[in-house]
Amino acid sequence: MAMRRALTVHPRRSRLQPVPIPCPCRYRPEPPLVTPRAAGSERAHAPKLEVTSDMTHDLETNRNLGRRMLLGAGAVLAAGSAVPAMAGTAAAGTNGGVKVPAPDSPLPIIPVPAQVKATEALAPLPDARLWYWDTGGSGAPVIFLHPGTGSSESWPYQQPYFAKKGYRVIAYSRRGHFKSDAGPADRTGTEAEDLRLLLDHLRVDRFHGVGVAAGGGTLLDFALSHPERVRTITLAGSLTGLAEPAYQETLKRLRPEGFYDMGADFIELGPTYRAANPEGVQQWLEIHHRASHTDVSQPYENRPLWADLERLDIPTFLAWGDGDLYSPPSVQRLLAAHLRRSASLVVNECGHQPHWERSDIFNPALLNFLRRHSR
Repeated sequence: MAMRRALTVHPRRSRLQPVPIPCPCRYRPEPPLVTPRAAGSERAHAPKLEVTSDMTHDLETNRNLGRRMLLGAGAVLAAGSAVPAMAGTAAAGTNGGVKVPAPDSPLPIIPVPAQVKATEALAPLPDARLWYWDTGGSGAPVIFLHPGTGSSESWPYQQPYFAKKGYRVIAYSRRGHFKSDAGPADRTGTEAEDLRLLLDHLRVDRFHGVGVAAGGGTLLDFALSHPERVRTITLAGSLTGLAEPAYQETLKRLRPEGFYDMGADFIELGPTYRAANPEGVQQWLEIHHRASHTDVSQPYENRPLWADLERLDIPTFLAWGDGDLYSPPSVQRLLAAHLRRSASLVVNECGHQPHWERSDIFNPALLNFLRRHSR
């Protein structure tokens, strides 16, 4: 465990003594909280943790977790575990890994980078048109699915970064969002079906999907309906659309009455980012204000329970902000406990939008994950 140094005065000593105190801001593997079964059990005794050189880890876990994990998540973050943190200032791994900033690194002010050349167009659907941009190329496709507060404009920090790493980078606006049609109110279809039609239009067979917040729900819904087309899933701060009753009750407790009356930037962006980067907040708000022009309600194709999530055999990366009011890291841990193949990252000094607030951590960590599962 990384330690900070604090000074305290001992009664019988005249000089100050350094006393180590735990640092709570760490990227930690999921703790083995499942009680071991008796010898000879047909199921694994505990979650299996594989520490990898690209600073992510796989977690295979069974489903017996429940509310105990949610309530204990804060203590786990503070106390840590026996396995070292996966992110930090150590040298890059040998399997194509790149260095990820230390998990307690200060929040940098990152200007929006220049974008690479991309095709912009409207993809025709039976009842609407979806606006998208596509950097093209022969690399593996990475499709970014925006949060409810955003659109295809939400990815200026990711577009050039991943395109320059050799990926074909694509983003689109869902119905009713920036430059995309709303379509007939009585024929909205599903977001997963819209994504399938867009993929067919772009002649994309399999892809890496990255969904932030509401975009993660669309991505998971699509993956449950078309697992053969998804190479990897990345979810950031997403509530995912799971219909598990106990899970839904937990989410209600996280957002008290009046929660949605607060400003979008207060709910979505962490306090450190809002204090340190007012220009970045303004740029985010401009995208947000342009994002949604028509309210469109599209149902999910699936209303999964934990058992459905556990059957999903797709590598999944869970990236959460440690200061996410909407979906705190305790939600991340619940999801990780029911995913067969997952890697987790908690980003410090960050709210509900890690791709925007901490692209310095989000981008290289995601790149390592994609590279590992592109082979």
